[in-house]
Amino acid sequence: MSLIELKDIDRRVYEERIRDFLPERIIDVHTHVWRGADMPAEPDPREARNVTWPGRVAAENPIEDLLETYRLLLPGKQVRPLIFSQLPRRNTDVLNAYVARCAREHNLPALIFSDPAWSAEELERRVQAGGFLGAKSYLSVAPAYLPTNEIRIFDFFPPHQLEVHNRHGWIVMLHIPRSGRLRDPVNLAQMMEIDERYPDLKLIIAHVGRAYCRGDVGDALEILARSQHMCFDISANTNDWVFEQLIRAVGPQRILYGTDLPAERMRMRRIEQDGHYVNLVPRGLYGDVSGDRNMGEVDGEEAEKLTFFLYEEIDAFRRAAERMGLTRAEVADVFYNNAAALIAGARGE
Repeated sequence: MSLIELKDIDRRVYEERIRDFLPERIIDVHTHVWRGADMPAEPDPREARNVTWPGRVAAENPIEDLLETYRLLLPGKQVRPLIFSQLPRRNTDVLNAYVARCAREHNLPALIFSDPAWSAEELERRVQAGGFLGAKSYLSVAPAYLPTNEIRIFDFFPPHQLEVHNRHGWIVMLHIPRSGRLRDPVNLAQMMEIDERYPDLKLIIAHVGRAYCRGDVGDALEILARSQHMCFDISANTNDWVFEQLIRAVGPQRILYGTDLPAERMRMRRIEQDGHYVNLVPRGLYGDVSGDRNMGEVDGEEAEKLTFFLYEEIDAFRRAAERMGLTRAEVADVFYNNAAALIAGARGE
């Protein structure tokens, strides 16, 4: 059985809207790689801080599945991922070891999934021993006593670790916390502090700072336009208006393509409802989603028109790029060159 069912609608969307827009070479800076057998059955209580819908797409994403996804969904393109683990469940070492092995065997760049409890020396040792180029972390690994909406960036990327990343010029993949998302003043203050205090680390703000809806932006991009170093990946985001504002604020040289795979294998279309995003999916395809505020279902002809999340993201960026007049060279920067330079810099090349 094929990993992904391709339908006529998918082939048509790719040929008519995607293929010619994309450069021949692509770097995907945001991918999760893990084996289901490495995830213990007993969840970490801190996982209640996470959205659950991505888990409906895939129970695992071994490296073979990731590479097969590119072959099936981006035919004719050479795609190179930056890989890191799924969110850890008390077994960070096992998950990071698998990513390190995949990176060695497939000659891929990778990030360690870091724990804020590590000392500066331990972080440095682990990154270097695994051949990683920096770190990804997540609000779920912040101390358990912190209420979700009180978690700050420095609670899971503490300053002593950022100093190590800065000294080596490593990559920091940052998924910002807090319900205010990109517009949250605490997030903005700490993002700007990182940009100013740690100019040599390579900061990537994941998902355009979780600005999936217009209301998530506020005046954030006006503030972040004053930053000097931070980059933004567009993974798991389909809001062409947000992409347009991002291009206007920081220009195409600080924007990176990412997918958040395997989440973007979902067949869906995203809408905004009551100030939050909703992924519309074919009824029943992903089980009972009635209790998930970020999921909705459609039937019949509307369901038949749904294609992959991965295509929805690229198509949204295409619309924004065309409205902003990006050249083919600038599109190639977003989808390949910017990430290539960032990875080379993290390697000290």
